[in-house]
Amino acid sequence: MSRIDETLDFIAVRIAVLTVSDTRSSDQDRSGDVLVDRIEKAGHVLADRKILRDERAEIAEQLRTWCDDPSIDVVISTGGTGLTGRDVTVEAHRDVYEKEIGAFGTVFTIVSMQKIGTSAVQSRATGGVRNGTYLFALPGSPGACKDAWDEILGRQLDFRHRPCNFVEILPRLDEHQRRK
Repeated sequence: MSRIDETLDFIAVRIAVLTVSDTRSSDQDRSGDVLVDRIEKAGHVLADRKILRDERAEIAEQLRTWCDDPSIDVVISTGGTGLTGRDVTVEAHRDVYEKEIGAFGTVFTIVSMQKIGTSAVQSRATGGVRNGTYLFALPGSPGACKDAWDEILGRQLDFRHRPCNFVEILPRLDEHQRRK
């Protein structure tokens, strides 16, 4: 069973938040606000925050820029994971991934099923890694962002979470690039 080991020190990670939307502005970005609130309340650092339109190349370029920035450990995007023609966030993420975290989407679907039933099949949440940086694409609803953070990311981004977590292997994500 998962648990928090209180004998270990918390390690803050630096997280960038990207909202993908053709219509939202910063004062209407409720999903981004949910993520920022949870990131900061958990003790992590908000490294950057942006809003981009649903344009695959622009999304992928921003993800690459953040992954190439050594001051960013994690990128979380919200929006553009649905099934409509303008929903291209998942494709942009996959353009960038070196490795996909396939179970992230599966676990997100399981969590979503408990909240919204079979409507969960319409989400294409995904996760991956590039250049030692974690990337996660979440649906654009505040509820989905709450669920993803509260049930998955908040735990996996806490070094004290046992039996394992994303933070403890963060220094090894790019070890293949350091080999000679």
